[in-house]
Amino acid sequence: MTPAAGRPGAWMAAETAEQPAVLAGLLSGRVGIDEVVQTVRAYRPHTVMFAARGSSDNAALYGSYLVQTILGVASGLCSPSTTTVYGARPDLHGVLFVTVSQSGTSPDLVESTRVAEECGALTVAVTNDPTSALAEVAAHVVDVHAGVEHAVAATKSYTAELLALYLLVAGAAGRLDRESLAALPDAAAGTLDASVAAEALAAKYRTVDRVVVTARGYSYPTAREAALKLMETCYLSAHPFSGADLLHGPLAMVDADVPVIAVATPGRSGRAMEPVVERLRGLGCDPLLVGPADGLPVVTDGIVEELWPVVEILPLQRLARRMAADRGLDPDHPRGLRKITQTR
Repeated sequence: MTPAAGRPGAWMAAETAEQPAVLAGLLSGRVGIDEVVQTVRAYRPHTVMFAARGSSDNAALYGSYLVQTILGVASGLCSPSTTTVYGARPDLHGVLFVTVSQSGTSPDLVESTRVAEECGALTVAVTNDPTSALAEVAAHVVDVHAGVEHAVAATKSYTAELLALYLLVAGAAGRLDRESLAALPDAAAGTLDASVAAEALAAKYRTVDRVVVTARGYSYPTAREAALKLMETCYLSAHPFSGADLLHGPLAMVDADVPVIAVATPGRSGRAMEPVVERLRGLGCDPLLVGPADGLPVVTDGIVEELWPVVEILPLQRLARRMAADRGLDPDHPRGLRKITQTR
């Protein structure tokens, strides 16, 4: 799909719309992932560590939830600076080290992966470029098959990373829900169709300069990714919190004048958000709910809750793009940002 030349946010809009096809393509070309799954299953890691930056860091957080709830082993996000700045060389025997990077070029992620291999870990790169420097140093590569992404703000590469991580982790645990996977592209298409509401709601937030985004459980990475999208495309001060953490202090910053976006898709994570939404309303706040039919609806028919983050982010991508356009900004080219960020 080629967007209209010169229209602000044209690439972001086009790449957002591509996501059902990207998901379907990843599902139909899983041979490489299945091979990595067999290796991980035979390895039987006692711990899984993730390394990532930016949107991929939010995907990695989702991966950590999957590991703890489905694979049933300890998991967490590492700090690359422990090896690249401080020279740490921990004992990583028995550890699965998963690096998530759209471009596979950030020097600190490449170096962290190389060091992890030296320290005894089994290393896997989840990337949109299987020929990248990261792919070269990792023992195994999972190609997310998102295709070229022109907009600086990640859309299709993010949801492809989520799906690839589900295939990797749930596959290694022998718990792939095949009916959910078959239904996922249609659920994404249905959510995008329903998210036309986001276009109208964007006007409500045209003049705000800060926003809180909150969620719990599997939806928490969605809240973090949504906040990142609002920061990089609309230049807002967007604060992501887990619903539980929001009640432990940050709630004091919320009042009727501070917009709150709450991801509360009906399910276990949505039920966990009910007391949070109640407290917010008690403060005079009218949170925008993502998931329920009376907010920004999300189509979850036929898919397990572990896969909901793949579709939950879609209306929020559309909301961020429209908010940026309404402010006279071009979300394809945010100020001071490039598609590939080199961190050390």
